[in-house]
Amino acid sequence: MKIAAFILCILPFVSIAQRGNEIMVQKGMDVTKHIPLGLQIGEEAPEIVGYSLSGKLINSIDVLKEKQIVLIFYRGEWCPVCNQYLKNLSDSLQYIVDENSEVLVVGPEKFKSANKFSNNTGANYTLIPDTSLNILIDYDVMFSVTKKYQGKIKTFLMTDIANNNNQDEATLPVPATYIIGQDGIIKWRHFNYDYSIRATTKEIIDHLK
Repeated sequence: MKIAAFILCILPFVSIAQRGNEIMVQKGMDVTKHIPLGLQIGEEAPEIVGYSLSGKLINSIDVLKEKQIVLIFYRGEWCPVCNQYLKNLSDSLQYIVDENSEVLVVGPEKFKSANKFSNNTGANYTLIPDTSLNILIDYDVMFSVTKKYQGKIKTFLMTDIANNNNQDEATLPVPATYIIGQDGIIKWRHFNYDYSIRATTKEIIDHLK
């Protein structure tokens, strides 16, 4: 009886875990390799260092002396969801900026592709091409892409992910959002393996206050 009761108790959790794996695989994640979990609320945010598209050296320590940071990861200029999301965000960017914050958008692409993405979305935010992948790794958002998903993107969006990112192995970030307070601590995050579900402008603004 005890064994049966135990099995009944864990079945819902097994089902949830299986469903989670299905979503990850469906969205292109190779679950046989590292599965990113993202940094947690209350953790100290790793230093962000990188060059923006304009060639300016960005250092999060300097930014945090005056403002909070909204850190957003995107997958690539080839991603229709990313383009639409960042375009919508650009339209509402002033509301976020008015909360004494700076928006840093980070992706794994080469500068050429990142520049195209910036033009597509009418960027008024600071875009940092993370060509070294250091920021993606530090914030634990990076995962390896399955061969099947690579083929899908190549067929339907005419993009070789590894080539687009100048990588030997195709990797992408979970399109997470982090809010970093001026004390350098992560005060809020949105982290979902389903790239179609993103942090709303309202959610971001509500957690900046």
